[in-house]
Amino acid sequence: MSTSVSDSPSTGAGAGQLHVEDVAVGDEVPALEVVVDETQMFFFSAATYNGHRIHYDKDWAREREGYDDVLVQGPLQSALLARAVTDWIGGAGRLVRFAAQNRAVAFPGQTLTFGGRVTATRVEDGRGLVELELAGRRGEDVLMPGSATVSLPLRGSGA
Repeated sequence: MSTSVSDSPSTGAGAGQLHVEDVAVGDEVPALEVVVDETQMFFFSAATYNGHRIHYDKDWAREREGYDDVLVQGPLQSALLARAVTDWIGGAGRLVRFAAQNRAVAFPGQTLTFGGRVTATRVEDGRGLVELELAGRRGEDVLMPGSATVSLPLRGSGA
């Protein structure tokens, strides 16, 4: 598979555990940059049992659906958006709530960027809760706006 993914080793997966004290309103969720290829799309369709031809049959996509190429699955983009969040929060963090809307198409070979920013933080029941505004983008175009709530451990809580 030749899917291209890049993220910063200082802020992406493997950067250590994020604690609620480490984040503030306005902080950015590190961007996950991905170029989805048709092989990844094939495996995603197989794994999700999605047989819609618009994701694998170029002639169908062009002649019957009127697109320039096959389309990257919206749920794949949503999964990549969630991955940007879960890479950032670390192993002791939890994705509590996640919502995203697929508002525009993406084609294989395009560079897509997934990330967001912190909009609020609070502490409840011994855990930090962080509200996020998210977006999947192609350049400056927002293809997939979203939001999430994550739970992060407090420093000194053992996580």
